[in-house]
Amino acid sequence: MMLLKQYTGWLVLSTLLFYLLSVTQLISVLLPTLLAWGANFAMWHTLAASAKRQVSWLMVIGSASLLFAGSQGIWMTWQQVFAVNLPMLAMFVAVSFLDLTNSVDKKRQLPTGFSAILNTALGVQILGAVINLSVILVFADRMKAAIKLTPVQQFILTRNFSAAAWWSPFFVATGVALIYAPGMQWQKTLIPGLAMGLVAIIFSSIEAYRRTKGEFNGYPIQRESLVIPIFLASSVILFHFIWPSISILVLICLLAPSATILLMKTASRKQSLLHFVNHKLPQIGSQFALFLAAGIFSSGISAIILCYPAVFNLDSFTFSPLLFSFVLAGMILVGIIGVHPVVSIAIASPMLLPLNPDPTQLGFLFLSAWAISAGSSGLTGLGLLMTSRYDIPTKTIVSNSLHYAIFMWLLCSAVNWIGLGA
Repeated sequence: MMLLKQYTGWLVLSTLLFYLLSVTQLISVLLPTLLAWGANFAMWHTLAASAKRQVSWLMVIGSASLLFAGSQGIWMTWQQVFAVNLPMLAMFVAVSFLDLTNSVDKKRQLPTGFSAILNTALGVQILGAVINLSVILVFADRMKAAIKLTPVQQFILTRNFSAAAWWSPFFVATGVALIYAPGMQWQKTLIPGLAMGLVAIIFSSIEAYRRTKGEFNGYPIQRESLVIPIFLASSVILFHFIWPSISILVLICLLAPSATILLMKTASRKQSLLHFVNHKLPQIGSQFALFLAAGIFSSGISAIILCYPAVFNLDSFTFSPLLFSFVLAGMILVGIIGVHPVVSIAIASPMLLPLNPDPTQLGFLFLSAWAISAGSSGLTGLGLLMTSRYDIPTKTIVSNSLHYAIFMWLLCSAVNWIGLGA
């Protein structure tokens, strides 16, 4: 057991490397699957009690559902149960490398005023789109300085960070959407997603200025810090255009670590990479556990649906704009009360796929549910981070953004109906 813990980071890294080999069909997908579950076992002790409970319940319910379905003659393949979210885990490992490109300037004075609000909102979305969750810690720790992070600073950070889920190919939400909406064309959601992200920035910035009258300490954005995220996002789009047969997920798994090694600023690349593998990668246990458990849970839900097709039969429905809006509202609501978006997506996908929805519209539904609920909830991962680390009450987080969630829900419904549904 101690030996397993000692090499946890290498297990995590091997999950990515052997997944890429399995894509080339040089090896079986069984090996990276075993590595992923081995890494999950090694990192289990690092999980918070609440995360352990959530993951355990997902596994118990999923396993019980699979056993019951098996007793009815419905069996799922081992890949459907244990490996369904493997591509997403590989992507998560790959984008974790981008943390090495992040730099913190603690000497510059915190800017104030409307421009500070706008730049902070824009910066956290663009940087968060590539560097992911670590950017929240960098921004929030710097902004609170010697005083407490304010509720207005909190919603500027969480809303706009989460809004990157609408358009960033490096966001885990994109990986989830690509898996649970088979056939989704990410490039078709890019422009609507960028528009939604821009609306989130403008809406939140205006609200923050009205509430603070400009008395807002923002983050000191440097232009050079935006170069890497823009370069990487552009690279994904370019390479996908050149080689459309290579999936977005695989492109990200290849580009993120490669670009990091080339662009990272450090005295010793070797030392920085070794420290990252040995000390940083073992800290992503909650993501591994959640996504592996969600795979079992999703397979269990799918098996139950196959057992009782008449009960879950939605043949009388079509994937209309009205159904899109209704399902999105439900997913946002359960997200706000603490259900992780990947869980609600895992439930919704097997129920909606028999309706033969347009894959891109279905993907946009999942991206929207993730972006809105993660930015408005005090009980999912991002909200819990704000509560535990920065003492922002859960009630404050929800009340701060309930109107935002309603507005963005209405806007997403309109975008789907007018733009994607045309």
